[in-house]
Amino acid sequence: MSLRNNAVEAPGGEKLSMNLGIVGGGKACKSLLQLLCTDPPPYLDIKILGVCDVNPQAEGFQLAMEMGIFTTTDFRDLFTFKEIDAILELVGSREVLLDLIRHRPKGIGILDHNISRILHYLYSSDRRLKLAQEQVTLEKAMADLLIQQSDARIVVLTPDFAIVDANEPYLSAVGKPKEKVIGAHCHELTHGLSAPCSISQPELGCPLLETLKTGKSAQVLHEHLLPDGQSTYCDLVTYPLKDRSGRTVRIIEIWRDIAHELSSRWENRMKNLKADLQKLIQEDRMISLGKLVASSVHEINNPIQGLLTFSRLMENTLAEGKPTKKSLQEFKDHLSLMSGELERIGKIVSGLLSFARQSEPGWNPVDANEILDQVVHLTRHKMDIQNIRLESRLTDARLMIHGDLHQLQQCFLNLVFNAIEAMPDGGLLFINSGLDPSSGRVRVEIRDTGCGIPPEHLDHIFDPFFTTKEAGKGTGLGLSIVHGIAKAHHGDIQVESRPGEGTAFMLFFPPAQEGELP
Repeated sequence: MSLRNNAVEAPGGEKLSMNLGIVGGGKACKSLLQLLCTDPPPYLDIKILGVCDVNPQAEGFQLAMEMGIFTTTDFRDLFTFKEIDAILELVGSREVLLDLIRHRPKGIGILDHNISRILHYLYSSDRRLKLAQEQVTLEKAMADLLIQQSDARIVVLTPDFAIVDANEPYLSAVGKPKEKVIGAHCHELTHGLSAPCSISQPELGCPLLETLKTGKSAQVLHEHLLPDGQSTYCDLVTYPLKDRSGRTVRIIEIWRDIAHELSSRWENRMKNLKADLQKLIQEDRMISLGKLVASSVHEINNPIQGLLTFSRLMENTLAEGKPTKKSLQEFKDHLSLMSGELERIGKIVSGLLSFARQSEPGWNPVDANEILDQVVHLTRHKMDIQNIRLESRLTDARLMIHGDLHQLQQCFLNLVFNAIEAMPDGGLLFINSGLDPSSGRVRVEIRDTGCGIPPEHLDHIFDPFFTTKEAGKGTGLGLSIVHGIAKAHHGDIQVESRPGEGTAFMLFFPPAQEGELP
């Protein structure tokens, strides 16, 4: 069952009929339903087909149920009514409005909550208007309220694209006074075209032409130039105004600038992507830590065994009685060796703890050479176990990069690990750094003499989860994380590889500016 008012016929027997769905079953919805029942507009025949609200307890939603109007918690259900003309959004949310515009079927108009003011204005007028002059006054009041009091950019057009009226927000958007806008063509003002948009640039589309063809509302997205030369993105919706014979004589076009919404969504998306990258980096650090710990166990165990041996020797000597001068000298030698071994163990453990520590991303000037030294220190024992000889040629000058220390550490470590794993039977690992003479950027090269990468795989090595390793021996995220970190630091990465001869990765970063240096 639907609500329909008993509209009084206008002079000539004409009534303006409109089939609406309502999204937002709150107080505004309840007020509208009550007005339609108790004080309907005289020449407007409104039919409410359904009411939607996520809260079935909302007062307007409850009233609609009592009146036998279709109710739902999913606004898409309202689109199933074939006779529906428009959806009236009474939530007052731009997000909901944009969601409705995105999902609406072709031919269904979307009216935002500000349009409800027009209905209230109608209801406040004398509902028993019978003279044609009074009807014209009411229609003019509707147009003035819609066009002049709305924050949206609104323009009234003829079927030949000429502008007959425009509100202040529209005039501000095109940067012209009203006397220069009236009579001009819309495509001239917004796009500088001599013919309608869909004719001059078919990819743009023209909602006015669509409305003229179908007699219904139409919607497109356009990029418009602003008076300052900047561009913005607008959602354009057109609504037909028809005469008694049903011929469209005017078209109302409403702009909604969605550049801010698009920018906000893009910023949120980038923020989420950066957060996801940070999580991946930390997870990858834990995987790398496992590899480092596995190779460090032996390096730590050997000095510990030496410490135990020296301790027992000293205990046995003391158990035999007062130590001799010779024994005391031996004690000094033992303690000196033990102190050195303990310092070495401490450095290993400190390095592992520092690497494992999770911290908030922080961008500061960091020295690429210092990071490379840390990575070499962490992986040196693993190189020794695999009989890999390191040749490091780091420039004497500081190579300052404005970036995140832990991310860059993970970036270089992943490349060193890849090089080590590519040389299971030993080989040469080259780590070079310096300023690239052609670009002036910081250049870091990590080259191995390992198995190399087949040419058919080179285009995919930075793809997430791409790996040629056996199951359980690689996640396929290492190089994608390297690529993500390099790009996050405004850097570039290049790779050269020949199967059976080795692989080289070259990273290029912009140097820290003078004002960024500590």
